[in-house]
Amino acid sequence: QVQLVESGGGLVQAGGSLRLSCAASGRTFSGYAMGWFRQAPGKEREFVAGISRSGLRTRYADSVKGRFTISRDNAKITVLLQMNSLKPEDTAVFFCAAKSTLYSTYTYGKAVDYDYWGQGTQVTVSS
Repeated sequence: QVQLVESGGGLVQAGGSLRLSCAASGRTFSGYAMGWFRQAPGKEREFVAGISRSGLRTRYADSVKGRFTISRDNAKITVLLQMNSLKPEDTAVFFCAAKSTLYSTYTYGKAVDYDYWGQGTQVTVSS
């Protein structure tokens, strides 16, 4: 079982930056691929970024490529999402997710793939 707690959300002006953090409990964190998703009001939850167990592989939604960076620290049991050049359309609740996997280099881009979810953190980007 993994418990996930997100932090770092807030209000920022367009063009600004935020760094989201996801703190995970459990001693088997290195056995999970991790991902970030977001959900805007009235919209479905969408994939933002994913990182493999090893941290060597990452993938991003086209809408955030070049602006967002996902990373993980297995020793600190955290996953980070550095968000730069934020746009008003990035406004959403951001969720951290974990997927148990045997494959150290796989990343996962679908919400149904993930086993555990955090409660989310609000990101609001003003124009």
